[in-house]
Amino acid sequence: MQAEELLQLVNKVKHYQCEFQTIEIKSAGKGCPTRLYDSLSSFSNQDSGGIILFGLDEKEHFNIVGVYDIQDLQHKVAEQCKQMEPEVRPLFTVAELDGKFVVSAEIPGVDVAERPVFYKGAGRQRGSFVRVGESDEPMNEYEIYTYDAFRRRIRDDIRVIEGAKTSLFQEDLLQSYLAAVKSERENLSHNITDMEILELMGITSNGCPTLSGVLVFGKYPQAYFPQLGITAVVVPGTEMGDTGSDDERFISNKRINGTISEMLHGAVEFVKRNSRIKTVIDEDGNRNDKPEFPMKAVREVILNALIHRDYSIHTEGTPITICMYNDRIEVTNKGGLYGRISVDLLGKVRPETRNPALANILEILGETENRYSGIPTIQKEMMKANLPKPEFSVRNGEFKVILRNNLPIVYYEEFIDGQEMNRKSDRIFHRVGERDNALLEYCKIPRSREEIIGFVGFSRYYTMNKIMKPLIEKGYINMTLPDKPKSSKQKYYAAEIAKNRE
Repeated sequence: MQAEELLQLVNKVKHYQCEFQTIEIKSAGKGCPTRLYDSLSSFSNQDSGGIILFGLDEKEHFNIVGVYDIQDLQHKVAEQCKQMEPEVRPLFTVAELDGKFVVSAEIPGVDVAERPVFYKGAGRQRGSFVRVGESDEPMNEYEIYTYDAFRRRIRDDIRVIEGAKTSLFQEDLLQSYLAAVKSERENLSHNITDMEILELMGITSNGCPTLSGVLVFGKYPQAYFPQLGITAVVVPGTEMGDTGSDDERFISNKRINGTISEMLHGAVEFVKRNSRIKTVIDEDGNRNDKPEFPMKAVREVILNALIHRDYSIHTEGTPITICMYNDRIEVTNKGGLYGRISVDLLGKVRPETRNPALANILEILGETENRYSGIPTIQKEMMKANLPKPEFSVRNGEFKVILRNNLPIVYYEEFIDGQEMNRKSDRIFHRVGERDNALLEYCKIPRSREEIIGFVGFSRYYTMNKIMKPLIEKGYINMTLPDKPKSSKQKYYAAEIAKNRE
């Protein structure tokens, strides 16, 4: 940087009275700080790099105290940089302000393939740091592994699973896959056995099932990996810990297991079932129901989490999580971005694939295009639905996607001019009685839970507990299976007494 830029940076620090993600303050009024390797490591290990600014004193409200000796300071900082692996090469700038000198050392971020940069005196495990806000934190074992995995091209998706057997694969699914391979990949359709195809495609290794083989074709993959599934919850509020009217923490709570395909379909169905419905009546009186999130975008988010999550031994105990709040849905998977890509570049450049064998298998099965179209599809679907852009973030080795719905945050009942009002989503009933009359009219023929939820336009929990339950207790609604109230085949119909109610 130029001297003028350095002075602007000094004024910024003095104004905000703090350090930043890319700025570390060191006094150096009486000598060179003896421990710089934590900042040298953390700045080198982030794409943006960082700047160590000498000559300001944090204890003196970031006032300029100057450096003890410009030349000696640069020499000793450079000596400490040589103790890093790989060696750090700083760029120094000097400026004078109020008769005192300040010095900056710009630390460039290194290529992902060279990370983590660490202090040789402490070793890779103890000498690797990551920048968190204004502090330098030691990298944990998993964070170090993620860099090693990329540099060494560790393929966790094709590691052999001890104890697994191909006899426990779903035979019909496996045969469908082999037929698809031979149809789509002509060079694998002649003079090659089925066992050889399984080896070449990463489904087996020396006859033993790989992780990809188990996750795609296994009869029950969670027998080997109990936590490699999905946990899905619906929270009655906007933050984890919020509770509903009956102090319930979750409106719905489900663990979704099975193969990749089974988990994908189960998770999408969970979101769809627990989504609020936006009802639009066109000019001809026809009703059009739309879920609060575009399901195509939801599917891509969950599919990306299943395909691109980290499947190393370090993450076997961590499932994918789906959290539905009143105002958003969050999908989180273990494993940050893989390779040379940042959050800002998602959907703009072709990323490297963490699990290429798994992605290839699911492409042949028709679950994914494997053309790096997932993120653009999510973005386009949210735009088409007039919803906010999807939010992507990486923190503590986890990748999170947030989809916001732009719907009212809470359900509420209020009184206006003495009349009880009930509003929800884009559907408005002017009185609770009007809503119930419309529902009873709709239930002249037996209706399923899903049909009723779609008609009313509320969540599953609110519809069944706050609307249907009182009508059933008053005798206005009957059940087709009264002895099995929770049956999936249960339907609801308007009782005769309802026709004569006030």
